[in-house]
Formats: sequence, structure tokens, C-alpha cells
Amino acid sequence: MKKVALAEIKDQLSKFLHDAEQEEILITRHGKPAGVLIGFGSEDDWFDYRLENDARFLSRVEAARRSLREGRGVRLEEIVGSPKAKTSGRKQQPARRSARPRRRPKGGTGDAER
Repeated sequence: MKKVALAEIKDQLSKFLHDAEQEEILITRHGKPAGVLIGFGSEDDWFDYRLENDARFLSRVEAARRSLREGRGVRLEEIVGSPKAKTSGRKQQPARRSARPRRRPKGGTGDAER
């Protein structure tokens, strides 16, 4: 992990943000740790970071793992191989359009003066 003073980060944020895509940068204030700069090379990296640091998501994963260890749950192989996995018996309904009438824009359309 690279260590950089806050004053230096402020002067060259763009450069350090680019560098942070490769390794985290510890930001120091008066020589003491103050924060960490983490860069993302793609939106997928950002999404992964959010999941890895989301307490609600992590607790749901742990609950699912605990459930499997206790013998509850269904293995993916069982679902994929079953005929029910291929079709649920329900037909998907097409999206409905809103029943509300469209509003005409106010003023200057030429249609209002009939």
C-alpha cells in the first residue's frame, strides 16, 4: 500500500486516483493515517467493492451458507436438472402501458388553436 500526504493528494488528485486503480493509497494527515484512496478500473470493480463492503449483503450470504450447512436449501445442480427449472408454468405477461392520458405541452404547439 502506497503512503501519501494529504497535501500531495490535493495537488495531484487525478494522478493518484489513476494510481489507486492498481493499489490502494493510504492518505496521511500530519504523518498519521487519515483515509484510503481506492480506484476502480471499471463499473464492475465499483459494484464488486460495494457488495464486498455491504453489511446487509454479507449477512444474507452468511445466512444462506448457514442454511446450507444445516441441510436446508437446494443445490444448483438439482434446480438446473429439474423440469420445473426450465418453465415455471406461468406465462409472462407483456408490460402494460399506463392508462393515464398524455399531457399536451403548454403553449406554442400550434394544435391548441383549433
